[in-house]
Amino acid sequence: MRGALLHAVGDDKLDIRDDFTLAPVGPSDVRVKIKATGVCHSDLSVLTGVLPMPLPVVLGHEGAGEVLEVGDHVTSVQPGDHVIISWTPACGECANCVGGQPYLCGTYVMKSFTEARFVYGGHTPAFGMAGCGTWAEEIIVPWQGAIKVDPEVPYEAAALIGCGITTGVGAAINTAKVRPGTTVAVVGCGGVGLSVIQGARVSGATTILAIDPLESKHELAKKVGATHACTPDQLMDAIGTLTGGQGFDYGFEVVGKSAAIITAWQATRRGGDVIVVGAGAMDDQVPLTAFQLLFEGKNILSSLYGGADVQRDFPFFANLYKAGKLDLESMISSRIRLADVNDAVAALRSGEVLRQIIVFD
Repeated sequence: MRGALLHAVGDDKLDIRDDFTLAPVGPSDVRVKIKATGVCHSDLSVLTGVLPMPLPVVLGHEGAGEVLEVGDHVTSVQPGDHVIISWTPACGECANCVGGQPYLCGTYVMKSFTEARFVYGGHTPAFGMAGCGTWAEEIIVPWQGAIKVDPEVPYEAAALIGCGITTGVGAAINTAKVRPGTTVAVVGCGGVGLSVIQGARVSGATTILAIDPLESKHELAKKVGATHACTPDQLMDAIGTLTGGQGFDYGFEVVGKSAAIITAWQATRRGGDVIVVGAGAMDDQVPLTAFQLLFEGKNILSSLYGGADVQRDFPFFANLYKAGKLDLESMISSRIRLADVNDAVAALRSGEVLRQIIVFD
């Protein structure tokens, strides 16, 4: 089968090849034929080494498809079911899962660094990004990583729910618990940033400011729910105009850079919540003083995978989409083939695109 392989961090091009095979399906595994998969900024972070992964690795983690085969112990899905792939399967038994934080489960994340699910060239093992590798025609995941979805939801929309929507909408609904009538600032208007905006809109926020240096992104941000938009250098004026100089109740950082976190901090009122959503680098330090942390009274919250319980939230977000509450079609920049993935990565680097969706036959 076909797939896109990264041999080494920093490679200019992915190796698109057609000689992949899969490891055998274990008793608790599910084999999925991928129908659609997103080109996400986290994929780019693996290419650049910001997000460490075992190598060589088949990229892709935001996907949806059809179940082809299940292990003997699997009862949650069956062949023919439509599923969304979760890149953080919850084991259901660790302290994080039992404690109500399944998005922090590390059981299968750790296994993804030691279990190579792909083989290429006849005998060479390859890993799947975050245990997935959705930039391949088929993958094998634990049953907890294949969540059944209503077949009425198109595969492209289902794929977005697998990462971008859950990360962004979940940050607003689960992590921040945005209240009706409040004010929200969102730093970064990529796919996840637009998802945060939609989550804030669904939650009933009355003022939603989209902040992005690329003015070309402002119109779409308003289309999906932002009430206002500005560039970072216009932020102070916006704070004065929209909040009377107090700042916003919630400031979301959706870039993965310390500078963006500081922008979100500056946008947030005293006593408000600063929510870190972007995946940043391990050596990127955030310059906040001990004085600021105490006396400004702001709460810094991390939102990993939107604080989601995917068994609950994937169907929930799918229902919001079906009810017309989430605009997923507007977030798709283009539909492409796997052969075009290197061009898609280059476009992602430029920052001008949102979600490019790889569609498999």
